Amino acid sequence: MYYVLLSGGFGRRLWPLSNEARPKQFIRAVKKEKNTMENCSMIQRVWEQLEEAGMASHTIVSAAQEQTELIESQLGRMEIAREPEQRGTFAAVLLSCAYLHDKMGADLEDYVAIMPVDPYTEGSYFTSLQGLEQIMQDSQAEVGLMGVKPLYPAVRYGYILPGEQRDSYFLVRGFVEKPEEKEARELVAEGALWNCGVFCVKIADMLERTKTYGADGSYESVLKNYGNIPKISFDYQVVEKARDLAAIEFRGFWRDLGTWDAFGEQMSTDTIGRVLLDEGAENTQVINELEIPVVVLGTRDLVVAASQDGILVTEKSQAFRVGEATTGLKSRPMFEERRWGTLETLDDTGEEKMSTLTRKIRIYDGMNSSYHFHRERDEIWTVLEGTGELLLEGNRISLFPGKAVCIRRNQRHAVKALQNFSYIEIHVGTSTGNEDINRITFQWDEIERSSIL
Repeated sequence: MYYVLLSGGFGRRLWPLSNEARPKQFIRAVKKEKNTMENCSMIQRVWEQLEEAGMASHTIVSAAQEQTELIESQLGRMEIAREPEQRGTFAAVLLSCAYLHDKMGADLEDYVAIMPVDPYTEGSYFTSLQGLEQIMQDSQAEVGLMGVKPLYPAVRYGYILPGEQRDSYFLVRGFVEKPEEKEARELVAEGALWNCGVFCVKIADMLERTKTYGADGSYESVLKNYGNIPKISFDYQVVEKARDLAAIEFRGFWRDLGTWDAFGEQMSTDTIGRVLLDEGAENTQVINELEIPVVVLGTRDLVVAASQDGILVTEKSQAFRVGEATTGLKSRPMFEERRWGTLETLDDTGEEKMSTLTRKIRIYDGMNSSYHFHRERDEIWTVLEGTGELLLEGNRISLFPGKAVCIRRNQRHAVKALQNFSYIEIHVGTSTGNEDINRITFQWDEIERSSIL
């Protein structure tokens, strides 16, 4: 059986740490399963669990193209089904199945379990996942599901309604989405399960569906016709329309860390970053990504989060409102993590005819930027620390603290870090956005050859 981690979302429920450049599954603040005092991200935690269960070699990630560098920064080189645009989980599943068949050698009759990239759970969860294949074979269901035994009558989860019980699974008679508290209590009493977003299907069935949208089931064909696939969730398009559904129950530990109150409970420590939290504070977690200190005194039931994008102070009971409350806050992400390093925006000044962008960039040792050029802006670099080398239109330039370089528009360039390398980069021009990054290649050996042509 194969497995797909769905990682296409760009939610804001964990603002200001989560944004378009760093969705919640990449925030390095939760506990590892084996070492609870070490920080990691949700995607790092689940990948370590997949490796522990022996499932990683049969697992791919489905993600937006913009997330590729971030995934590889945290997990290394990966098998990624790159979504050319966001069209919901239905399109992502079709693309992933095509990738498994074409790129991973999966058979048409193989089953694939699809799951969110960010479950906060324990190792037995993955043992249960592996059991879905046998249940699909025994039941001959169109879709297999896994539900979680509720700990309380939650109103922010969907519920799976159990039907006829079989030996190791049960048939599904329906669903209830985010009920009121009274109904949630009734659902728990009658044995309904939390819907944890896991489903299992046969690859052949999914590839057959691609033909409706002009594709032939191959990965390249699905990519080419991706815009024809309805922008809809897999739940609405497939699960709720399926006639035969089978499900299993997971009784272990599981949490959806979709809000700050849930996320704070699973942090490795109550504070991360430059934080002073006094002993009088109760049930309070503070994350500070800024260089300035944050002092929190005498609080109760709070989450405080500070980053370059903003500062959040919320009672845990009100944490569910963060996503909606910040919907209107539109700005360039001030901190970004890439495969090769990090970018911190210090100033972004936009004028009608001329804009400037100032960033602090750190490149990991041995890593490099892409070989690229800009048509609409010049760049001025000043090295802060460490050593590196710049390839600029055939010239190799050594970089060291205090070195300043001017890169004119249309000049091809790339930089490689040798040791502890960081610099200030100032963009001046009519465009300072990603739309004016014209990439040629990321491979350093190709860059070295191209730079002398």
